[in-house]
Amino acid sequence: MNTSDLFENNPKIDAFAVTDESNRYYFTKMETSFGAVILSPARNVFITDFRYESEAREKVTDFEIVITTYSGFYAKIAEVLSSINAKTVGYGEKMYIDEFNNFKSALTGFKLKPAEDIIAAKRAVKTEEEISIIKTAQQIAETALKRAMSRAKAGITERELMAEINYEMIMAGADKYSFETIVAFGANTAQPHHHPSDKKLEKTELILVDMGAKYRGYCSDMTRTFCLGNPDSKLVEIYGIVKEAQEYAIKNIKAGMTCNDADALAREYITSNGYGENFGHSFGHGVGVDIHEEPRVGSNGQTILQPNMIITAEPGIYIAGLGGVRIEDMLVVKEDGVVNLTTYEKKLSF
Repeated sequence: MNTSDLFENNPKIDAFAVTDESNRYYFTKMETSFGAVILSPARNVFITDFRYESEAREKVTDFEIVITTYSGFYAKIAEVLSSINAKTVGYGEKMYIDEFNNFKSALTGFKLKPAEDIIAAKRAVKTEEEISIIKTAQQIAETALKRAMSRAKAGITERELMAEINYEMIMAGADKYSFETIVAFGANTAQPHHHPSDKKLEKTELILVDMGAKYRGYCSDMTRTFCLGNPDSKLVEIYGIVKEAQEYAIKNIKAGMTCNDADALAREYITSNGYGENFGHSFGHGVGVDIHEEPRVGSNGQTILQPNMIITAEPGIYIAGLGGVRIEDMLVVKEDGVVNLTTYEKKLSF
């Protein structure tokens, strides 16, 4: 992991101290429940405990490995920072209050500077290796959905279809799920983050599936809306509007535009068709080690899209009591457009 840009772009910071799990994985590519990453121009240090020592020494080759105990954790961070003569320390802010108090108390001799936004900005622009891994995660998810949907018949419950999808993701090569798989039938599809229940699928009902596979530490994210049989004509109309809005946005998104401009491409299309009040969430978000990370592609997003950012494109229309439609792809932003990592067909009937 090349970290030189962190210091080139932030010359007043001597070192970074990162303690949260996602950022630790991003820099070390090793999952741990405990530890810290210290980054500096001279040395990169991974602090952990005896449970991870042998694995860390084998896998984390770009870092010096330092072993500590839970009680000596924050003192060890201070010790390492002192050994590299750091004065100003950028720190990751994803800490509980008691963790931050212990961190701050141990580092009283240093000037602390919040730096979560700096780290998030670095994570937002993916390397070619990261893009390749995320593409594989997406392919795993698509394979799983195709297999699971072959068993989506009248009478299956939301919970059962969710279990089928999750099983197929693991069998297709996923390490775990990116998030709790969403499966909704009928009127439940009007709830964007519905929790799967024992509701049984009936003919002519919508099926909404929002899912993602996690592979080698990176997430994928995809939503498709289907119908078993012939749906209500209103839902057919809504499906067409959402699909067209997404396609229009995908065709026009490129590096250099702001996130709110990208959001507006789909939002204005949906609004012009009379459903603006029924599209209540953002157009998309960044995807990487975490399922939701920078950039936030919404109506208030001022971040400028850069080449190799990965974002979702997920417009939706939701009508309480009737149902909802969401279609979601993952896009790699490029100078002159995007590369769509999602190949699963967009077809209402299945």
